[in-house]
Amino acid sequence: MKKLSLLLLFPAMLVAQDKATTTPTKQQGKYDTNKFSQMYDLLATPNMFRTASGAPGPAYYQQQADYKIDVELDDKNSKLSGSETITYTNNSPDSLEYLWIQLDQNQAKANTQSSLAESDKINQVLPLDGFSSKYLKKDLERGFNIEQVKDAKGSAMSYTINETMMRINLTSPLKPGEKISFSIKWWYNINNYRKEGGRSGYELFEKDGNKLYVIAQFYPRMAVYNDVEGWQNMQFWGSGEFALPFGNFDVNITVPADHVIDATGELMNRSEVFTVEQVKRYEQAQKSFDKPVVIVTQAEAEAAEKGFSEKKKTWKFSAKNVRDFGIASSRKFIYDAMAVKIGNRTVMAESVYPKEANPLWGETSTMVVAHTLKSYSSHTFDYPYPKAVSVSAEDQGMEYPMICWNYGRPDENGVTSREVKNGMIGVIIHEVGHTFFPMIVNSDERQWTWMDEGLNSFLEYLAEQELDSNFPSRRGPAKNIVPYMSGDQKFLEPIMSNSETIHQFGNNAYGKPATGLNILREVVMGRELFDHAFRTYANRWKFKHPTPEDFFRTMEDASAVDLDWFWRGWFYSTDFVDIGIKDVKQYYVSDTPTADIKDVKVRKGRFGFEKGPFVYLVSGDNAEVSDSKKKALKVQDFKPLADYVDQTFTAEEKASIKSPKYFYEVEFNKPGGMIMPILVEITYEDGSKDNYKYPAQIWRKSNETARKVYATTKAIKSIQIDPQLLTADIDVTNNSWPKVETKSKFD
Repeated sequence: MKKLSLLLLFPAMLVAQDKATTTPTKQQGKYDTNKFSQMYDLLATPNMFRTASGAPGPAYYQQQADYKIDVELDDKNSKLSGSETITYTNNSPDSLEYLWIQLDQNQAKANTQSSLAESDKINQVLPLDGFSSKYLKKDLERGFNIEQVKDAKGSAMSYTINETMMRINLTSPLKPGEKISFSIKWWYNINNYRKEGGRSGYELFEKDGNKLYVIAQFYPRMAVYNDVEGWQNMQFWGSGEFALPFGNFDVNITVPADHVIDATGELMNRSEVFTVEQVKRYEQAQKSFDKPVVIVTQAEAEAAEKGFSEKKKTWKFSAKNVRDFGIASSRKFIYDAMAVKIGNRTVMAESVYPKEANPLWGETSTMVVAHTLKSYSSHTFDYPYPKAVSVSAEDQGMEYPMICWNYGRPDENGVTSREVKNGMIGVIIHEVGHTFFPMIVNSDERQWTWMDEGLNSFLEYLAEQELDSNFPSRRGPAKNIVPYMSGDQKFLEPIMSNSETIHQFGNNAYGKPATGLNILREVVMGRELFDHAFRTYANRWKFKHPTPEDFFRTMEDASAVDLDWFWRGWFYSTDFVDIGIKDVKQYYVSDTPTADIKDVKVRKGRFGFEKGPFVYLVSGDNAEVSDSKKKALKVQDFKPLADYVDQTFTAEEKASIKSPKYFYEVEFNKPGGMIMPILVEITYEDGSKDNYKYPAQIWRKSNETARKVYATTKAIKSIQIDPQLLTADIDVTNNSWPKVETKSKFD
């Protein structure tokens, strides 16, 4: 028996009758420009070091740099002096003729290449101190002063300094598997970061004359040597951050005796630098999992900040398997801590801050640190280090292993606005989160800022929403990136651009990749597939050096979702999302063909054409029926579907079939270049709704339009694309049918 339902389900099987054969016009051939093409043209070739699956290969290696460092802080003169012994292990298959060392402090020297490379212009209105610092003051003495470089026997070694890089010239190549130890002695003047800028330095409290130091990039650091680039010895121009090898650190820090320090690693001489009572408080904090315990109180900090001790104390820290080291020191520090359960381990969440940061910091900082460790661990791997420290450093937001500096303080009356508190919470989550990316999943920040900032901003968004579902997250929600992606293309670069070439650094390296990952999780892949793949990437590459290819390949390898179209569009181009409704046609069941379809044939698979009788789906837009009646079509002109059902199906069959009354063909178009799934919400006349999600592959054979047919029991009142703004669609004026007229701001 001929089934009516089959004909209704396949309206696309109607094809135009063959026309007379004509000689085709010869046209030029074309290359494959389909946006679903695989990315063999863009990704590095897999090899024994990095596999096609995105995992480290059997020949993967990485170098190790171990440090023994002694530094002393001259608080009166804001000067840091130090000496270090580096033991460098060559795990590569290559013999190394020289070693490259990073001298990041040199970026602050006068007339460096980085300052000369910056375009400048006259600011016609400047505050007095701004004018003075820009045009009247002499350049300050900044940058490393290298006093000596010696080998393990104490003999001087040849070296060459090129701006922010130093090449140590070896007398004989360092062969695979060999180690070399050498020492460097140096000093530099510490910058006032609030006046001079910089990722570290000191903050001066003019009321009491004290300084709060956040010290980083303070020692000559080994550059990375790997299978991708050899030496990563790109100069430090200011934006692209750091690429560093892992190693073990033993650091002795000598400071005024009334200073309190926190730093990367475990404190090895707690009883020597804290009072007996403070040690007891710390032991109590190790057992407190619900709230912080104050170890150095505000009263103790206020007493210390008046003393300016002439005596010294040495704090000893040890850190295993880290890529860097950071220090915070001040006599103004209040210190609190609490325990956090991560897997089967206890980790300490800690904060240090001046009284000017209270009550906000005492109430908030350490609790946010603890939340961040739990949230990030749930999405990646259990936090492996013994502690995480948040330091109150105004106008800062910077990260190092186990320690970070964070913005946000109340006003002079202790009152904190909601904006400042939320901003501080977001910064703490972000900077603590950086211990995961890139301090553990150790990507090359000098080249690919998005691999740490973008991935971390995405996890920050998840942590913020887990803390408070109403938290005003800046980056992550798709709608927040729309102003950037709809902006002037002259000032947009693909995410896959070098850090120093980006116009809108925050949007490009933080916001867009974070949004892209959120779209993958919520729209393209779904949370289960995305979370498993992302966790796989994090675990494959923790304590290793991943590249973008390793991330892209792992996300596909662990999910069985082809995402080349997404990486190509979202990461390698500045295409934007714009999907619209081009046309909606309503069709009716008829036994009479209209003029435009009277000659069609119905194709039956590969075996010719099926014979009638036929059921016709005719559009209400048709102006005539057959070749005789000429009038506008109305619903009442067509025989009800029930008549066909009664004539065609048995009672038993009728009980198991659908009974649609309305038939719609919706044509979607894509003015934007970026491929994206189509999210559709249909509202019926009775107010009920249906939602549909069509995968991105709906565009695979046409980059212009796509069609879907809806057979419904209720009349459709309206159709809306992406009603929840999940795809970063830059123009929602074409997302509705019937078209919704939006009032201008003037109206």
